[in-house]
Amino acid sequence: MLLAARLRAIADGLLVPVSTLTGLPPSLVQGFVEGTTTGAVAAGKTKGGKKKKASAYARKYKAAFKRVAPKYKLKSGKWKANGFRRAVKEAHKIAGGKKR
Repeated sequence: MLLAARLRAIADGLLVPVSTLTGLPPSLVQGFVEGTTTGAVAAGKTKGGKKKKASAYARKYKAAFKRVAPKYKLKSGKWKANGFRRAVKEAHKIAGGKKR
């Protein structure tokens, strides 16, 4: 509680000179500062806009990988030795990547 009171006093000390210089009432300046702070916090919490659309190749590769992956896994669901690498290679081959 004591810290909050100190911070409020500091904020009031900063707002009064600003309100006298601008000629605006202190309550208006305080509302503006609190609004911009809230807006900045809300903007920082946003997820960051639109996601990038997956290319046609990426969609083909994803489907091919899902089809191929079980061949390279054990019953427990773990990858066999070099299974992931081989599954990736086969999925690229099916999807039509790495043309030479």
